[in-house]
Amino acid sequence: MVGPQTATVASARPRPAALRALGRDDPPQEIEVDRALYHRVEIFKHDSWAATALYEGPAGRIVCKFNRRQPLFGLPLAWLGRLLARREAHILALLADLPNVPAPRGVVRVGGKRVENAVAHAYVAGRPLAQRDRVPDDFFPRLGRLLAEMHRRKMAYVDLHKAENILLGDDGQPYLIDFQISAVLGWRWPADTAILRGLLTLLQRSDEYHFRKHVRHNRPDIYAEMPISQKVGRPWWIRAHRMIAVPFRSLRRRLLAQLRVRDASGRAASEHFAEDAIRRQKTADKAA
Repeated sequence: MVGPQTATVASARPRPAALRALGRDDPPQEIEVDRALYHRVEIFKHDSWAATALYEGPAGRIVCKFNRRQPLFGLPLAWLGRLLARREAHILALLADLPNVPAPRGVVRVGGKRVENAVAHAYVAGRPLAQRDRVPDDFFPRLGRLLAEMHRRKMAYVDLHKAENILLGDDGQPYLIDFQISAVLGWRWPADTAILRGLLTLLQRSDEYHFRKHVRHNRPDIYAEMPISQKVGRPWWIRAHRMIAVPFRSLRRRLLAQLRVRDASGRAASEHFAEDAIRRQKTADKAA
């Protein structure tokens, strides 16, 4: 993980509480994991879905994600935050024997009470993959083997279209993070239905498409040598999803721009992280 981005718009406002996973609260200053106390070092991100922070304790550094608990205009969403946390913890446990997945940590507690919307894992030193990053020759072969093993275990990553979910470790290796919407047969639903097997196959093919895309963007010189280099166009279901997702994303960007959380472009790069903006606002209020 990497630290918070540098804000590009000095006039950015704090996100409204409704657009923050924890409302007006920040991730706690202190948590207990595996019977050890960890102190917050840095808040990486706090958006509508989750607040993610870096903690340090006796066993080193860990990352803790606090999924949404804040209602949205009166609609309760704490149940969703608990569900996402349980799902991600389950998948991290299933992948704990693989080297390119952060090792899971234990139950998160605050003041002795379990935090059901939180999940913790080991910290990976590195940064999110950026388009055109020149990565080592074995970076994508390693990532491809990780995806293939996940698929063999009847899983799909699902969120691979976001390059930022792939970490370029300081050791040059790839790491996958953020498994909260990943799919695995046998979790909460029967594993032997034809419909679910077909859906899993569709999601796995989407993983493969996005993997090919990242290889083509970042290492076009080795693309032809990869076993996934067959020239396959964008699958129909991804095209169908984009017909809905792209207009929704544009609407969301316009809303955030109107709220002056982001600049006129509406892009995330123009947004101050909410926790930074709130600190600045508190400082300004005191000065006034």
